[in-house]
Amino acid sequence: MQKLHEDIEFVEHKRECSYFPNLLSDMRYRYINKCSTDDYQNMLVHGWRRFGKMHFVPECETCTKCISMRICVKDYKFSSSEKRVLAKNKDTKMFIQNPTLSIDHLKLYDKYHAYMHAKKNWSYVPIDPAEYNRSYVEGKLSFAREILYVREEKLVGVAISDILPKSISSIYCYYDHDYDKYSIGKYSILIQIKIAKELNIPYIYLGYWIKDHLSMGYKENYQPFEILVNRSSLNKMSFWKKYDPKIDSFS
Repeated sequence: MQKLHEDIEFVEHKRECSYFPNLLSDMRYRYINKCSTDDYQNMLVHGWRRFGKMHFVPECETCTKCISMRICVKDYKFSSSEKRVLAKNKDTKMFIQNPTLSIDHLKLYDKYHAYMHAKKNWSYVPIDPAEYNRSYVEGKLSFAREILYVREEKLVGVAISDILPKSISSIYCYYDHDYDKYSIGKYSILIQIKIAKELNIPYIYLGYWIKDHLSMGYKENYQPFEILVNRSSLNKMSFWKKYDPKIDSFS
């Protein structure tokens, strides 16, 4: 694939929806070679996400199922079950560093997606190093991090996250299902909440939540959280409100 040297913005209309195979979606993209912390923070509060140097936001005219959400860190209280997850991972080693690429990364990534293909019918073909680099390593500015989870000297989980002064953006996480008893995926979110509390970071952006969705519905478990009410352009005000399951309904 040819590398882009200039920043560009474009819209892709009527592409296959990533979450509903029978629907089409409209996506706006911004390819940014060097994204500043301030620009990225502004995109986060407007519902944008990032993979590598590519930033994107849905602009579907007839569907609003994808809800941007962010965990309210200060008000978050760990439940008894979450405390048990943290406790049973007391021997899980954790390393926070700039995003990297290794054979262990690729093997674990492929193993995770092969499992999810069988369990949830995710479409998947093995990833090649160049694609992994474009999605998770490129664009690694001062805020880009990966969190490695290691047990018995083996890589069992990787979380790709951006850590900014006012936000943590949890981009992607994959892990070894042979270690399901440690709930590495849930542990990773809880660890990021702990990091945010220690650094006085008010929000963790988990991306798009789709209520009752097989793959995206789990995010509702991390309450309290706020949802983005409007889809405004980057030069206009965005509005967030605290989600109330008794009042807010989505279908």
